[in-house]
Amino acid sequence: MNIQLVESLVQIIKSLSPEEQQLLQASLEQKNSDWQKVLEKIETNRQEIYASRQEKSFDVPMDKIIEEMREERDQQLLELCLVL
Repeated sequence: MNIQLVESLVQIIKSLSPEEQQLLQASLEQKNSDWQKVLEKIETNRQEIYASRQEKSFDVPMDKIIEEMREERDQQLLELCLVL
């Protein structure tokens, strides 16, 4: 943690006028609200996906996904080499 930076920020915030402090506070609250909305949307999407799958979990093994991605990447690299 950068203690000097934090202390400098505290000093800067304390030096703001009351109006500027209110503006800063409103901005921070808006950012927090935006994150809350994003998290709510993610949870809604998760529930919709889960419901559409009739509450079945995803049973794809991770090693299978990685293997497929490697094969796709190998194919892309091979195609690039042939073009050059």
